[in-house]
This record gives sequence, C-alpha cells and structure tokens, in this order.
Amino acid sequence: MVDMLQWLIILAVYLPFQLALNPGEGVDLASIRVFILLLFLTWLAQGLKNKKLFLPPKIQTLLILSFLFLNSLSLLVARNTDWSIRKLLFLLSIFPIYFIVGALVDSWKKVEKLIQALIFSGVLVALLGIFQFSFQFILGWEKIYKFWAQYMVVPFLGRTFGKAVLENPSWLVNISGKTVLRATAVFPDPHMLAFYLGLLIPLALGVFMARKKNWLLVGFFLMLIADLLTFSRGGYLGLLASFGLALIISWNKIGKKYKSAVIASALIAFLILAIPNPVANRFFSSFNLKEGSNEGRLEMWKKAQRIVLNKPLLGVGLGNYPLEIKPSADYREPIYAHNTYLDIATESGITNALIWVALLVFSLVNFLRRKNPILNMGAVSLVIFSVHSFFETGIFSPTVLALLLILISLSAIELKNEELA
Repeated sequence: MVDMLQWLIILAVYLPFQLALNPGEGVDLASIRVFILLLFLTWLAQGLKNKKLFLPPKIQTLLILSFLFLNSLSLLVARNTDWSIRKLLFLLSIFPIYFIVGALVDSWKKVEKLIQALIFSGVLVALLGIFQFSFQFILGWEKIYKFWAQYMVVPFLGRTFGKAVLENPSWLVNISGKTVLRATAVFPDPHMLAFYLGLLIPLALGVFMARKKNWLLVGFFLMLIADLLTFSRGGYLGLLASFGLALIISWNKIGKKYKSAVIASALIAFLILAIPNPVANRFFSSFNLKEGSNEGRLEMWKKAQRIVLNKPLLGVGLGNYPLEIKPSADYREPIYAHNTYLDIATESGITNALIWVALLVFSLVNFLRRKNPILNMGAVSLVIFSVHSFFETGIFSPTVLALLLILISLSAIELKNEELA
C-alpha cells in the first residue's frame, strides 16, 4: 500500500524546487503537474478499490468545480482553441491537489506536519533568493544575472518557457537611478516568488507562536526578508494589508515578551518606510500614477475592462486574452491584464471571476472560524494573496496555484479535534 500522506509531504517540500520536463520540441512541462496527477490517480485507484472516495462537502468544492466548468465552457468562444486546451489541461493537472489534501489530511497532526513541510521548503527557497540578491554586491549584478540565466533557468523553467522569460525579463529594477537584481530564486520572476512567500509567511508566524520553535521564527524573518528583496510592489501592499488582521488574530495569543518583539518589529517597519531606502522608495512608487510601469498597468486594466464589457458572459476564451491585445501574439508572449480578477473575467466571463472571488472569501472566512490559531493565520495568507492579485496574476504559476489550493483545502477540511495539543 502506497503511503499517500508521505508522498504528499514530499510533494510539499519539492513544490518550489520542481524541475521542468521537456517531453518534446517547444514543450515544457512542470514536473509538479505530473507529480500531482500521479498522486491523484493513485488515490483514485485506492479509493475505487476500497469503495471509498471522499470529496470535501464544502462550498469551496462546488466553487472549484464551477470555476473549472466555466473555464471549459469558454472554449466555445475561443479564437484559438489549442491555446485554450493547453491552459485548461494546466488547470486540470493542478486542481486535483485540492481533493488529495482534503482526503488525506484528516487530523490536526497531519495538518501541522503538512504546514511545517511547506514552511521548511519556503525557508530554503527564501535563503536561495537572499543569496542570489546578496552576491550581486560582491560579484556585480551582471555576473549573477548571467549565472542565473545560464544555469538556473532551463532546469527549473524549461527550454521554451525559459527562453521566453529571458526575452522579457523582470529581474532588474531601477532604485534611485541604480540597477538592482531582484530576488527570484528558482521562480520565473520576482512576483511569483513574492506570491509564494506571501502565502507562507503568516503560517510560519502562527506555528512559531503555537510551538515556540526557534527555527520557525528564523524562517519567518528569512521569508519576509526574501519577500522584501523581490521589490514586488503588489507583494508589499499585500503584506501591509494583512498586518492589521495578523495582529488581531495573534495579539491575545502572544506572550508579553513577544508582544514587545511585535511592537519593535512594527517600529522597524515604520522606520523602513519613513527613512529613504530602496524598499521604501519602491513601495511609495506604487502610488505614483505617473511612474512608467504604473501608467502601463493602468492602460492594461482599461483594455481588459473594455473586453469584459464587450464579452461579459464567457469572455474571449481561456488563454485567448493575448490575441485580443495583439492578434499576432505568440503563446509564450507575456501579455496579460496584470490583475488576476480581470484576467479571469476577460478569458472566461464575469461570473467566473465572481466565483473565484467567492472561493477566496469563503476560504478566508472558514480560516477565521477555526478554533486553531495556526489555521486562523491562513486567513492572513489569503489576504496577502488577494491584495497582490490586484496587481499580478499568480494562478498560472504551477507552484503558486498548487500552494494556494493546498491552503484552500485546509480551510475546508473538517477536524474532530483541531485545538493545539
């Protein structure tokens, strides 16, 4: 009998470091997709053999099935059905993780084991991002950029996707007239790293407050530092928006000495924003509507809104948004609305965008209702993700989407005794 839970833990650790497969010319396949499908088929086979299959009886399950159905239905209006099918197959290869977690993680001990595995891998990828960023001040950003382009892109992203990333890189940022290499670790761009770490940072804090294990506190700060070094303004706004909720959830559960540490951290955060420095400059540039990338993003939003108003029911078809903006666009060309909700609405309709919002809201509320303080922090993770999603689209990153679905599944599962032991 295959130990499904053990394989799920291995998947959690492997998640941010997943290697790319190249099964054919011009085809890249994230190995995490194969991993999830194999795990799902094994679970399905065992369930059919034992005549016992479990689906989480929650509103999240209905919303997920509705989301996938409307994405499938949008193929009827797609200009390029091949692109739609490729994107749909991507979704269908990642979404099974929701059902796997819901079926296998049925006790608080298993929940905590899975969360700690996710945090452990998050800390490792954060360390890699910090080293990547730091070494540019020793060797120069040009050498680190060249090393990453030559040795890190193809193994983790694949030849075709890696080439597209290098042709349209977002690895560099201009801070006060100085070029700086942003932390990306093994992700295609800094925004996806920020999405991933943003989902894990609150969980690390929650487990630390509950278990008082020093490695979790160190991990929390390492992931936070790496997140800041992405210079992702959407990520910054997500962290800022989540701060109040995190404080409300955790304040009564924090000992006196840790309350002093929280107050000190808040003061440090204030000073970081008050004193001119690269992070503060990057953060405040988010509110400068005349800044180049902000102007570009506003224009993208306007174009996306026009498409939504013209085709509100099923959109333009899954994966077909780039063709509305540029009819000669290539599949790998990075053309999207830079807003998750608009991207969903343009490609599969307003109703589907509302279903996605409902999925996030119900999951967030479910986390807040839990008796377990660690699960409560899952709500903070979803706030970070939801706010960041106003400025970037992370759901078509296999790693980010898989992690998000794991958290959504954890919000939906029923545990008999979820109080901390």
